[in-house]
Amino acid sequence: MRNSHGMLTLDALRDLVAEGTVDTVLVAMTDMQGRLQGKRCAADYFLNEVIDHATEACNYLLAVDVDMNTVDGYAISSWDRGYGDFVLRPDLATLRLLPWHEGTALVLCDVEWVEGGEVTVSPRQVLRRQLDRLAERGLAAFVGTELEFIVFDDTYEQAWQRGYRALTPANQYNVDYSMLGTARVEPLLRRIRNAMAGAGMYVESAKGECNPGQHEIAFRYTDALSTCDNHSIYKVGAKEIAAQEGKSLTFMAKYNEREGNSCHIHISLRSTDGEAVLAGDDEHGFSPLMRHFLAGQLACLRELTYFFAPNINSYKRYARGSFAPTAVAWGTDNRTCALRVVGHGDSLRVENRVPGGDVNPYLAVAALIAAGLHGIDNELPLEPENTGNAYESDAPTVPSTLRDAAESLRDSKVARAAFGDDVVEHYLNAARIEQAAFDAAVTDWERIRGFERL
Repeated sequence: MRNSHGMLTLDALRDLVAEGTVDTVLVAMTDMQGRLQGKRCAADYFLNEVIDHATEACNYLLAVDVDMNTVDGYAISSWDRGYGDFVLRPDLATLRLLPWHEGTALVLCDVEWVEGGEVTVSPRQVLRRQLDRLAERGLAAFVGTELEFIVFDDTYEQAWQRGYRALTPANQYNVDYSMLGTARVEPLLRRIRNAMAGAGMYVESAKGECNPGQHEIAFRYTDALSTCDNHSIYKVGAKEIAAQEGKSLTFMAKYNEREGNSCHIHISLRSTDGEAVLAGDDEHGFSPLMRHFLAGQLACLRELTYFFAPNINSYKRYARGSFAPTAVAWGTDNRTCALRVVGHGDSLRVENRVPGGDVNPYLAVAALIAAGLHGIDNELPLEPENTGNAYESDAPTVPSTLRDAAESLRDSKVARAAFGDDVVEHYLNAARIEQAAFDAAVTDWERIRGFERL
């Protein structure tokens, strides 16, 4: 049966298809950029064929840039390999209705090779591997992601035609926590909230943010894989609903010179039987496990930053006094640090403030787990907390460019041990492609400075 939170069992879907309520099933995977890619299947075809036999898609979906250009350097897919297919295997635990599309359900897929075996570089598989490593130690991860976005009164088509310049934000000033400011766009926010609830998500709240037109919708934490699945569905759904309402919104990390769009990620650990394990009797109310887990986050943050900040634009967020972190430090409820510890007792958790709205949640959460396990397995000692303004501290800093982050990832023994060389090399190539594309671009900034005056 369909539960009250919008998820579907296979039997419930069969009933909805038989009665004519559902006629389309979206069969989707998540690509390297965190986007949903796949097919719109006729519901009968999905029930009769895809469930038992899966479906296939071109394997270039994990070997292209953001513009879907075929690019060199990937081991899994190329002209030399013929750009063959891989298998999209539905994970029926993700089956749900999509209320913002008439008669439509969606299922997310794991990615496999036609000849058998998982595609290890697929973001969902990268995360699954880290969750398996946790489970081997009797642990499970629970995660919440906080995505910010900026709403514009222009349609996506108008934004494209204007080169994404001179757009009209839905608010004209800072509406952080403003009830009046959020009321100005409440019809859109309400529709997104209700649609996501109807797609199986537990919505907590919506609030305004600092940049004109900037808002955040928060969802309740859950197990790590479900949170990342929900994150990806919400992100594309919010854009689709905005488009239906004649507006546009962006999750890009830094749209302009004001506050960027963050994606703070909260993570906690429990035993596999459900017991919270981070709280204890040590200083700050920590358990020894929490101290090692947090120490691992600090030790690995720089070398794993690429998985939190995968694009050129990601690094524009990191500025002093911007609420985006620059210092690799931790503090109790301290928003100037890259790692903010919040909660007490069973709610004790770590918030990583490095990711922006452009992050791929599967890769970011996988990196958090890998870092934590490095700290736990090696019993790393925890450095003292930062109790003041971390922007002014002498702590190491987050990499300031994609090139620096990629070099740190390349040399990371932790990343190679946790993810495997194939995964690291795959995403290093993605970083090289992004960097090369930017290096070849001529920007508006250059034209304005140089057209006449140089």
